[in-house]
Amino acid sequence: MGSRATEPSQDFQKMCKQAERDHESKKLTILIERIKRQLAEHQNGARPDPARKPSLPVLVPSRTAVFER
Repeated sequence: MGSRATEPSQDFQKMCKQAERDHESKKLTILIERIKRQLAEHQNGARPDPARKPSLPVLVPSRTAVFER
């Protein structure tokens, strides 16, 4: 029975690490897309509109991150 008590904490740690990886992956994906869009605008000669505010990414909680808010 003693070994069984440590399993949930290991599972919890694994879930937390996976949630962190998922979150970092999403942030990286958003950054890459933003850079691609800026490069495309630059190559097309489009000037950014100074009146236009940069859009903020909408972060959706991960399905694997049970405790993420």
